[in-house]
Amino acid sequence: MERQLSDCRKIAAERGWHVAEEYVDNDISAYVGKRRPSYERLLEDIAAGQRDAVVVYNNDRLTRRPIELEQFTAICEAAGVTQLIAVTGGLNLGNDDGMFTARVLAAVAAKESARKSERLKRKAREIAESGRPNGGNHRPWGYEADRVTVVESEAEVIRRLAVRYLAGESLASLTQWLQDNSIPTVTGAEWHTSTIRNTLTNPRIAGLRSHNGEIVANAVWPAIITPAQHQQLVSTFARKTSSGRRVPRRYVLSGMLRCGTCGGKLFSSVRRETRRYVCMSGPDHRGCGRLTIVAAPVEEWITEAVLLRLDSPEMADALAGRAAADDRSVALNGELQSDQEQLTELAELWSAKAISSAEWKAAREPIEARIYSISRQLGQITGGNTLSGLIGNGNALRESWATLNLSRQAAIIAAILDFATITPAKTRGRAFDPFRIVPTWSR
Repeated sequence: MERQLSDCRKIAAERGWHVAEEYVDNDISAYVGKRRPSYERLLEDIAAGQRDAVVVYNNDRLTRRPIELEQFTAICEAAGVTQLIAVTGGLNLGNDDGMFTARVLAAVAAKESARKSERLKRKAREIAESGRPNGGNHRPWGYEADRVTVVESEAEVIRRLAVRYLAGESLASLTQWLQDNSIPTVTGAEWHTSTIRNTLTNPRIAGLRSHNGEIVANAVWPAIITPAQHQQLVSTFARKTSSGRRVPRRYVLSGMLRCGTCGGKLFSSVRRETRRYVCMSGPDHRGCGRLTIVAAPVEEWITEAVLLRLDSPEMADALAGRAAADDRSVALNGELQSDQEQLTELAELWSAKAISSAEWKAAREPIEARIYSISRQLGQITGGNTLSGLIGNGNALRESWATLNLSRQAAIIAAILDFATITPAKTRGRAFDPFRIVPTWSR
């Protein structure tokens, strides 16, 4: 860049011209169509009558797009600027021959840029399909600067993040954990939920090579997690995104309690600083509104029941079926992706008016029903990931239970408990009656 500027200054000096300003857009191609702030400012200054000649290193430094050349010459013509001087040769934009030459040169430059771009794209695709890494300013987290050698300390953190997220822990909680333990990013900046999401959904950590969002090969570098775990992570992120749940959890049993009178879901509520679960009436909740239970005792009772169940023979049997569940998870994820793609295609057909609203609705409903069913099945399988290392260790978990955040506690409970029905109180009073709790175990 400095050499080009020096040559331009020399041309101006030879002609006895005063250089009013230098316009530099470094590392921004004149072909790709990105905004070039300095070039735009040059056009504004020419239009305002502040410039009477332009010096460039080469014509293709000004523009490689014929449409931009026409815009440039129109502005110059309106302002009375006829001289475009290049280090490699000058052009007079004030006559037909000069414009013809400029147009030819711009067309040739555009063709050369397009050809070069295509070569680079083919080369990038070739590198990807061979499983080799690409370049970049920063190394990927979990790997050395060669992008192949695993940094084991970081790889272990990635594995822990994957297991904990699949176990139901929130991204906010994982972000806080990384910050509390002073675990740095590659650049040394703070972790954010988006950074963790990008890390966990990146196919590279599963030993997969992607190109433009498509898996094209097995990578030459070692995997940190398994491809099955990668698919589970991608699907879990997709399900949580579609569910729209973003409100931080405040009650560990939210969504897991049912009313024994009407069967409706119980909702969290506070009355006079006392946390409760209540059956709410009205159009938004559609419950009977006639059942209430204080939150703390029922949470303690169900937590203890879950910890005891972790050490039961039934849970050991559930662990024995884990491998089959992982295989089933891969198959279900494939079905889920296919249904989601079909739903997108259906929406595009409706948007293009290829089908009517009635046809769109009729076709959409069975697809959404399948997606809901598959999501529930995947949720049950994910529960198996939640219990990794916990089955048979209920006593140890009991000692550390208070140190777990609410999202982790809720994930463990939900992996074992399908729901619990709260029956109406038989007598009035504030005494807790454990017989009001009727659990329905999922395992």
